[in-house]
Amino acid sequence: MQEVLFSEPPRGQPGTRFDPYVRLIRSLFPRAASVSMFGPDGNVLWSTDTMTGPDLVNAVEDALLRAAAEPSTPGQLRLLEGGQAVYLFVLWDRPGALRGIVVVPCRAAEGMERRPPDFAFAQSLLAPVLECLRRDLTSGAAIDELKESLRGMDRDLSLLLTQGDSAQGAGGADGAQDLQVLLQQTLEHLRSGSAALLVPEKNLTLLRSAGANRGADTQFLMRSHRQLAALAQQQREPLIRNQIQSASAPEAFPYRVLCCPLRSRTDRSVGVLILLRDAGTDSYTSRDAHIAQIMARKSMAVIESSYDSLSGLYSRAAFERRVRSVVTAPAASGPWSGLYIDVDQLHAINEKCGMHVGDAALAQLGELLRRRLPPGAFGARISGDRFVLMLPAQVCDAEAFAESVRQGAEQLAFQPDNPRLRFSVSIGVALVDVAADELAHALAAAETACRAAKDRGRNRVETYQQSDVSIVRRFADIGIADRLRAAIDGGRLHLDAQLILPFAGVHGGRPHYELLLRMTDEQGHTVGPDSFLSAATRYQLMPAIDRWVVNHAIEVLKPHAAVLQGQALGFAINFSGQSLLDDAFSGMLLERVAGSGLDPRLFCFELTENATVTSLARAESLMTSLRRLGCGVALDDFGVGLSSLSCLRQLPVTMLKIDGSFVRDVLKDPRAESMVHAIAQLARSMSIVTVAEYIETEAISTRVAELGVDYGQGFAIGRPMPLVDLLSELTVRDTSGPFPAPPVAAASH
Repeated sequence: MQEVLFSEPPRGQPGTRFDPYVRLIRSLFPRAASVSMFGPDGNVLWSTDTMTGPDLVNAVEDALLRAAAEPSTPGQLRLLEGGQAVYLFVLWDRPGALRGIVVVPCRAAEGMERRPPDFAFAQSLLAPVLECLRRDLTSGAAIDELKESLRGMDRDLSLLLTQGDSAQGAGGADGAQDLQVLLQQTLEHLRSGSAALLVPEKNLTLLRSAGANRGADTQFLMRSHRQLAALAQQQREPLIRNQIQSASAPEAFPYRVLCCPLRSRTDRSVGVLILLRDAGTDSYTSRDAHIAQIMARKSMAVIESSYDSLSGLYSRAAFERRVRSVVTAPAASGPWSGLYIDVDQLHAINEKCGMHVGDAALAQLGELLRRRLPPGAFGARISGDRFVLMLPAQVCDAEAFAESVRQGAEQLAFQPDNPRLRFSVSIGVALVDVAADELAHALAAAETACRAAKDRGRNRVETYQQSDVSIVRRFADIGIADRLRAAIDGGRLHLDAQLILPFAGVHGGRPHYELLLRMTDEQGHTVGPDSFLSAATRYQLMPAIDRWVVNHAIEVLKPHAAVLQGQALGFAINFSGQSLLDDAFSGMLLERVAGSGLDPRLFCFELTENATVTSLARAESLMTSLRRLGCGVALDDFGVGLSSLSCLRQLPVTMLKIDGSFVRDVLKDPRAESMVHAIAQLARSMSIVTVAEYIETEAISTRVAELGVDYGQGFAIGRPMPLVDLLSELTVRDTSGPFPAPPVAAASH
């Protein structure tokens, strides 16, 4: 008999766990020469003999084939060459579920004429031992499966908790790094060969492989991702395809596939997460699908926080992080050029065709930019109709690219049924100031060149050059920040007051005034905030200005405390998001109001919605403290931010100031009218007062009042007047008399 040595002798020994069974079998069946255990796949699990021969292996294979054909067979007796009897006892977990085969070869009996016992006798003799062994193996396998399941759940939990921590920490510079980490961890955790995260509308394609040479996987993913995404979309659940392509199943894929659709907050499918396993690996399970679905949701959260939903480019915050990590990093090498792109007269498109047409135009422009961005370049939509791009190139190359973008924008067909409606962009190009500490500074020259393109007729590209006198002059206008500092130091700031009047029928409404900042220039001319607030924001002067406004307003009002105590008046004071981020400002504001000797109910402090959303926790803390003092709190420019409803739920707001862009168009734009009405109804249901800004005609005033707004502000209500003049007028009046008439009479509403 040919003998074969076991390849893994240590594994082949029964060990202490199975020694009792071996001893029992030998004591009950003295003719047993050895005892072996074979698994369902025919491999030796353990044996008391270190050698076996091909005849015994063939006998085991025959027994496995018979067990597959007869799921209830107990086993068989085989006579090998030379007449050696071998008993093969089949152990079943349950019908059809094979646990293994116990093989007992027998020694030849004395006197070869004796026949071996038949199989039924041997089975009845060893039945108690075999049953105990079967139960032992079954329970051991169940425990092993449970342990593996618990280990898998532990790994799942560890993965999800790790991803939760990384999401809170915003580890990625622009979201892309977070997505790469998510994809790599999903690949490793689900033991896949390759993985892909594909979001076509954001030009986002991420591929990861467990091995170095998996080009076939990439080709399959690129060829089949649309088909897989469509299949996953149809059932709205993760798609599992474990059947491997073969002659009998040509419609199957050459891999085991797990596919999850990426769905936005509006439940729109925007992409797909695809995982591949080779044919010889384990099948994907429902647990794998559940984990993949969670990772797909996390990926979608990263995408939505890092990419603009309309254009598919970076959001402003993600873009700024990318600039800091790539462009202005100390390790950055080579020149970077910036493109500042402004859509020409988008408001005209919105007015003529509706906001949806304007949005479609912006979406197509975003797609154009994504398609044409060269390697290493990136871009963002930083406001409604303004885009910025960063190119790792010299200005001359960036200028040529900008011209191709301008020409491409002219060809956009967002309104094919109206060929007379033209679309164009103005683009400014300049070297990026990599030493700048803020995005606004780094792109100041490109923004200046873009404004020059607007001035020179639009639909053109302008490059910032020192020899271009007009552009350099515009860029130098940023020097207004120096004049603003001088005005602060020289006491050339003052406050105007503009009336905010309740509409007729508003119960308990009281007139109040918004305090508006003005600057007197070197020639003695009054300059409005539109001329200097952008420079103040760019150069971080707003905290100093806000302090001046608060201190000056309190000092001017204090001498009139007695008069104001008798008047049903209020004064609204604005402060900026920069001051909200200033740790000392909140304490200063609360201290000044509490120690002023004025009734805190005189004051209502306004903060823009966008500034509030940016620092929501700080805003909530300060607003709560102001409310405890008795001050009012207003959310300014309401309706144009990204998180209006969440702000209302979380912040102790007493007043909403509806953004003037809606109020101005309320008579000609049904959407603006609906927005004003919706805000008014929402605020009323939450016991919040509403104010409509920019009421410039009596017709607008009447319509806004009909829509349910409580207060109006604008030239049709009252023009701004110096605060000192207003207070003088209040002083000469009898405090018990009626409220003074506004500078311009309000409409009869």
